[in-house]
Amino acid sequence: MATLDLELQVRRFLPDDGYAGTLVARVWRPDVQGPSVVALRETGVFDVSAEFATMATLLERPDPVRAVRGSAGERLGSVDDILANSDEARRDPRKPFFLAPCDLQVVKAAGVTFASSLIERLIEEQADGDPAKAQEVRARVVAQIGTDLSRLKPGSPQAMALKKLLQEQGLWSQYLEVGIGPDAEVFSKAPVLSAVGTGAEIGIRSDSSWNNPEPEVVLAVNSRGRIVGAALGNDVNLRDLEGRSALLLSKAKDNNASCAIGPFIRLFDASFGLADVRREKVDLRVDGPEGFVMEGLNSMEFISREPQDIVDQTIAAHQYPDGFMLFLGTLFAPTKDRDAPGAGFTHKLGDRVSIRSARLGELCNRVNHSEKAAPWTFGLRAFMANLAQRGLLGKGL
Repeated sequence: MATLDLELQVRRFLPDDGYAGTLVARVWRPDVQGPSVVALRETGVFDVSAEFATMATLLERPDPVRAVRGSAGERLGSVDDILANSDEARRDPRKPFFLAPCDLQVVKAAGVTFASSLIERLIEEQADGDPAKAQEVRARVVAQIGTDLSRLKPGSPQAMALKKLLQEQGLWSQYLEVGIGPDAEVFSKAPVLSAVGTGAEIGIRSDSSWNNPEPEVVLAVNSRGRIVGAALGNDVNLRDLEGRSALLLSKAKDNNASCAIGPFIRLFDASFGLADVRREKVDLRVDGPEGFVMEGLNSMEFISREPQDIVDQTIAAHQYPDGFMLFLGTLFAPTKDRDAPGAGFTHKLGDRVSIRSARLGELCNRVNHSEKAAPWTFGLRAFMANLAQRGLLGKGL
């Protein structure tokens, strides 16, 4: 597998306004063989785990921004040095590196929240997961439905009228149900502690021949359903598996290293809030080892459902005592041909995937097979044992 340099650069890692916001992350500390909650400041990366043993603990505080700003912490090094050591292919295991910024939170994801991607989902289904048939199906579906559903409010009388029309035409599907119906699709994306951070490998199954990145904004939500911050995420998706059957969603979505979140959580403060999330533009770039380049955009202004509504639906009949991270879905659906005309896009091993936005920095990863990516071994038992060994269990929990 060719290895492209991830080119992890602080100027891209940070938001356009630098350290103006409140940026919190997690770092692996080899000296204590465990993770620490950290604050990112102009003067460096500061371990605040003595006061907040977990990220979930910090996000439960009545005022997380005030809490983290009031913690001096222990300086672990510069942002530059820790970021440089986060490229998994070039990492010095004796030095700290960035992890996914969440820990005890359940990782949830909302699907089909953008009208344009709704059409692409329908194409997947109609093509039975076969990319060769997708181009023909795409032309037929768009001709009958059109692509301008952006003004349609899910669950509205207009949406229900469209549903009836599409059913009469034999074009109804489960994707349209959650796309324009009253109920949002929210599923469990990954187990607690399994998400990877910037610089790590992301995984696709070796038996998948049609897959893609999904650049998204990820909300950080506490146990009370309060949105306290946001990060970037890559909801890696196996289109062939999901296209064959929606019942294969978990197999298409939840695999080793298939969930990337980071590079940090930007807490809501005077510089950044939910209104900014609603306007965020998330850029995607894929660089292949053979010289292939694909660029895309996920513009949050076109989301069909309000982020708060998706959160409310997530907690309507379930509790999340440690909070949750919520992928908001994506407008982006790749159609650029890579290997042959009409074949569309799929990942190759060694792809460099960069997801960046002005307020949330850059999440950058390299593609490998899930079976060959670093195995997930640090689970909840190991985490609790490590906190206990460090004298942090019961402190700041």
